[in-house]
Amino acid sequence: MIIFILMLLSVPAFAQVGTIKGFVYDKKNGESIPFATVKIYNTPKGTVTNDNGYFVFSGLAPGDYKLRVTCIGYDSLVVDITVEANKISISKKFYLQESSFRLGSVEVSAEKVAAQNETQVSVTRVTSRQILRLPSVGGMPDLAQYLQVLPGVVSTGDQGGQLYMRGGTPIQNKVLIDGMTIYNPFHSIGLFSVFDVDIIKSADVYTAGFNAEYGGRTSSVINVKTRTGNKKRVGGQVDLNTFGGKFLLEGPIVKSKQKDNTLTFLLSLKGSLLSKTSKWFYSYANAEGLPYDYVDGYGKIAFEDNSGNNVQLFGFSFNDRVRYPDIATYKWRSFGGGLSFHLMPKSINMTMDGTIAYSSYKMGLDESLTPERNSRIDGLDFKLHFAYMFRKSVLAYGIEAIGSWTDYKFTSTYGWNIQQKDFNSEFGVFLKYKWTIKKWIIEPGFRLHVFASQSAVSPEPRLAIKYNITDDIRLKLAGGLYAQNLMGVTSDQDVVNLFYGFMTVPENVAETFKGKTVKNSLQKAQHVVFGLELDKIPYTTLNIEGYFKNFSRLTNINRYQVFATDKEYIFESGKAYGGDFSAKFEHKFFYVNFVYSLNFVTRDDGVIVYRTHFDRRHNINVMFSYSWGRVKNWSLDLRWNFGTGFPFTKTKGVYPSILYIDDITGEIVTINEELGFALDTLNRGQLPDYHRLDLSIKRKFVLAENCNITLGAGVSNVYNYKNIFYVNRATGQKIYQLPLLWNVNVKVAF
Repeated sequence: MIIFILMLLSVPAFAQVGTIKGFVYDKKNGESIPFATVKIYNTPKGTVTNDNGYFVFSGLAPGDYKLRVTCIGYDSLVVDITVEANKISISKKFYLQESSFRLGSVEVSAEKVAAQNETQVSVTRVTSRQILRLPSVGGMPDLAQYLQVLPGVVSTGDQGGQLYMRGGTPIQNKVLIDGMTIYNPFHSIGLFSVFDVDIIKSADVYTAGFNAEYGGRTSSVINVKTRTGNKKRVGGQVDLNTFGGKFLLEGPIVKSKQKDNTLTFLLSLKGSLLSKTSKWFYSYANAEGLPYDYVDGYGKIAFEDNSGNNVQLFGFSFNDRVRYPDIATYKWRSFGGGLSFHLMPKSINMTMDGTIAYSSYKMGLDESLTPERNSRIDGLDFKLHFAYMFRKSVLAYGIEAIGSWTDYKFTSTYGWNIQQKDFNSEFGVFLKYKWTIKKWIIEPGFRLHVFASQSAVSPEPRLAIKYNITDDIRLKLAGGLYAQNLMGVTSDQDVVNLFYGFMTVPENVAETFKGKTVKNSLQKAQHVVFGLELDKIPYTTLNIEGYFKNFSRLTNINRYQVFATDKEYIFESGKAYGGDFSAKFEHKFFYVNFVYSLNFVTRDDGVIVYRTHFDRRHNINVMFSYSWGRVKNWSLDLRWNFGTGFPFTKTKGVYPSILYIDDITGEIVTINEELGFALDTLNRGQLPDYHRLDLSIKRKFVLAENCNITLGAGVSNVYNYKNIFYVNRATGQKIYQLPLLWNVNVKVAF
């Protein structure tokens, strides 16, 4: 109610001044352009378009203005606009023409303008253009490969498909696609995600300190938004390589004439071919080939009117399967769909975004000599967000409702069957205000998150601050409180974790924790992030960040359970801290990116303090890209990754074990024995260091204005280093990460 009163009171204040608002589009396909720079000539006023290509200038005195719209890869556009007295707003659409060459130094980088005007603490903004510039493994660039080189992100390697962000586990990372929750976005081949890079419009990756618009997770957020189909013509691409293939088709159902309503479609299909092609191309593959299969499909229908309002219907199906003969079979399936909309009322400077979506994820691991493990989670999301633009500030607020169903089955170290079927409902409201005053950008936020199944309310204040010392040097700080009601469960017996189950935090946990009475079983965390940005060196961006995450309360399976009367779950606490340094150089034909991360991640279960299985102390990524030719039609890409070894629990011994006797009449001599393991102190061992070199080369041939062919070749793990992936504790058999794999690929765009 207070928010709506403020909105009503603010409208008269704008009656004496004017507002210019609008959208920036790609003239070729009608797609909105995020992060384009819009400036008013002869004034210090400038802004950057958001994910929908939207911008606004408010509080303008009546008069004539000249707007300059720029974006890397496009020709500049200059437009004259007149603001009349007592006219609340002027709405415009701007169409940029794609350029065949990069603009000179007079063009202001959208990334730098965004850094000067937004807090951007512990967040990386990614677009498909950026991903396509980076080295690609397997012949197809992918978001999963790009995420692995970001500061603070640790990957389990080529296989396993898990990413850990600044001490957080995958379940503590919220992944969204078009506002819909995705519970596992990565395939068993860690080189590939479920996202087709050619349909990504933008992706915001928050590794810590995210603000109040996100809730229900205690570590990080990946927010992916896909683009709509081409508004001008039917087109697409076919991509084939020795790793897999992809097909993309898009176009207008109703064509755009720049001012009319549009209706478009987009369809993306991609999958792995390694289980078949490896039999022909890779001599070390067995008769069944390399055991990786996945198939992903994503579709969207979008309607947009001549004012920029849009409604989108989307759906997906993602499938993954990996099979090691006589060792283990791991598979999962995810599907869902939903509706989203973006509305911009003409009378006020407000935007309204909403989403309603359903998502399902089911996984299973079947090992020899080990009970099968299964997990399923279904989620329903409803979100409604508002943003109100003042002259030098933005007020954002919204509501969110989440329902999730979990079904989990697992056998503990001591043989106890753990199974949970549960329903969890969550409700959240948030308020965030961004205030720019001189060199300061202050962005306080507050979220109130209700976990109905726990009868718990979590008040979560958030704060982000940036101080622009100069245009080239900036200090930043962020932090907040976070809570969640989902937990992930793995087995202590796994040397490397393949299975990662989902379940609702149980209520039958200890009534006290660290001497204090526990009112609910929520997992809680507190973040603090601080950093420094420097753009002083020409063509170079430096970023330094330090962070501390205090996981004040976590829930885990009770690894000390011996008797049925013992608690199945225990509380733990944890700490994650460290720092990241990144340096990016980009000029003419060269692109170089260096990232170093130092991490410390521990957990305290009340008995011991131990390193987590993803505690990688040092992580280094080096990327190099060189383009040449008259229109940069040749490119050479290289990436090298080094990481110190992950911790694991050593095996002290193996013994025959009788897990339990059904009743007092049971005879021990007639009961079949099973394999038991005597384990060392949790995660006291350490696997060997991980490192891998990948390179690729490609050549683009332009056949016509809308038709081109790109030929490429590449090698993954160039020096064929044996990185450990999985060890079956029962048999001792080792499975390594991907060996040297070469690939050739051809992409036809039309």
